[in-house]
Formats: sequence, C-alpha cells, structure tokens
Amino acid sequence: MTAPIFDLTAKLKAKAELTSDDTLALRRVAWPDGVIEPAEAEAIFDLNTSVKGKSRDWVDFFVEAMTAYLVEQQSPKGYVDDAKAAWLMAKIDSDGRVDSLGELELLVKVLESATNVPETLKTYALRQIETIVLTGTGPTRDGGSLDAGSINAAEVKLLRRVVYAQASDGPALVSRAEADMLFRIKDATLAAANAPEWQTLFVQAVGNHLMAHGDYHALSRERATELDTFMNDTRSGVGGFLGRLAGSGVSDGFRSIFGEKPQEVDHDAAVAADRAIIADEQAWLTSRINADQGLDSLEKALLAFIVAEQ
Repeated sequence: MTAPIFDLTAKLKAKAELTSDDTLALRRVAWPDGVIEPAEAEAIFDLNTSVKGKSRDWVDFFVEAMTAYLVEQQSPKGYVDDAKAAWLMAKIDSDGRVDSLGELELLVKVLESATNVPETLKTYALRQIETIVLTGTGPTRDGGSLDAGSINAAEVKLLRRVVYAQASDGPALVSRAEADMLFRIKDATLAAANAPEWQTLFVQAVGNHLMAHGDYHALSRERATELDTFMNDTRSGVGGFLGRLAGSGVSDGFRSIFGEKPQEVDHDAAVAADRAIIADEQAWLTSRINADQGLDSLEKALLAFIVAEQ
C-alpha cells in the first residue's frame, strides 16, 4: 500500500461524482497487479460511501475489485471467511443504508461468485435484500430501478439471482429462509401492481424449496482448506503421495480413486423422495398460507403448480 491511493481518494472525496476518468485513475493506482490489499479495500469502500454520484464505470470497478478482495484473495479460493464477512457487513452498515448502485450489487455478486460464505452473511444478505426490495428506491446497476411497495421486473431479477446464487444453500436449491422471505414479500405487496414475472418466481422458487432434488453440497471452508493444503503439497513421488494420502485425514475425499467404490444411490428414487411433500413441509406451507387469513392468487398458483408436479 502506497501513499498515492490515499492522496487520490482524499482528492476524489471532494467531488460530487466519480467519473470514468476518476475510475481509471484509481484502478491504475490501486489495482495494477490484480491484487487488492486490505488498506486499499478500505480506501475504495470509503470512497464509494462518501461520493453519492457514481458513473457506471465506477460501479463496475467497485463491484469487481471488492468481489476479488472478498472471494478470490484467500485460501481456499472462493470461500469467504468470517473476518471478511464481518468486514463487508460493517462497511455496508456504516452509513445506515444499502447503496443500490454498488453495495447491493456487491452483496449479490459475492453470493453468486463464492463457493460458500458464513451463515451470518447469508442471513444478513437475505435481510438486506428483503428490506431494499420492499422499501428501497433508486437505480440498480443493470439499468433497472427499485420501487418501494411493489415488485417490478428489476426486483424480480434481483431476487432470482439471490435465491439461486451459488453461495446460498445451493446453486439450484431454495432454502427455508429464502422461501420464508418470498412469502413475506408476497404478503407485503399483495395489493400492489407487481410485474407478472413476480408470480412466476414466487411459484417456482417456493415449489423448488418443497420439491427439488439437489446432489450438490458445498464443502465446508475447513474441509476445503484441508484439501487445498494437501493438493498444494509439492513433495514428489507416487509413493510419497500415497503415504501422505493415507495419513492426511483427507483420504475419504479420494477414496473412490483407489478402488473403494462408493455406495450406489438410486437417483430416480432420491428425486421422487424429494418431490414428495413430507409432514414438516406440509405444516410449514399450511402455516404460511394461513398467516394472511386467506388464499390469495399467488398461493392458488403455487398449489396448482404443486398438484401438477406431483
């Protein structure tokens, strides 16, 4: 970290808008090698918070640089650790609001780009997304807008990205917390003139939560670290490799390679089992439908979808 970035960010904080030229100047100072140091991340985030007017080039740079810092620059790559998750939440909370042009996009991009993130960040992200969809106003990074009190097409797109993000409970699975969020948003916007895409997302995502089958489960950060350390051990020799494998504690991850065949799973049976709605899921769905004392149009569409898929 060198003094020029402090000098440049101090100068830019006095401006009303961060232009494309400002962005290029900061990129050259802070990111010539593709690595963002912690002090540089602080400076860039503080600048984004301080200046209200931002060009599209600045927002792209901010999201790209912060995602690289949070997701790519630690071992194992792709796993956001507790310290960086806490840092991100504190920075977003520092001014009491989520900037829809930069911070909101960053939050979603981290969930999309990371293999896994701490549960605290998942919970925080869902809470922030729900709040900004229901109450936020202003432009989004992709040219859409946030409209308080209703769900427009841009907000549907945002919600879809969040619930199907890689670092949520799975890239193709909708969690109970995500389904609860969608029900709360539905209940809060029933009387509004919502985009037609909203009903489609609500029905498909809640239906996914109840009936989807998923084989993918991300490794924990601790497990990924063990495997990463093992694979980066450069000591040579097949014998040495086999010896290290036997005593590494990670051999289970490679067991099938060395002749111990994993127990076969009947995929069709597993899919059918997940498609069936069990007692816990039925109780949850009933409680959500009864929460607003009536069967609304989206709930009717959801039930019709479930019946068609059974």
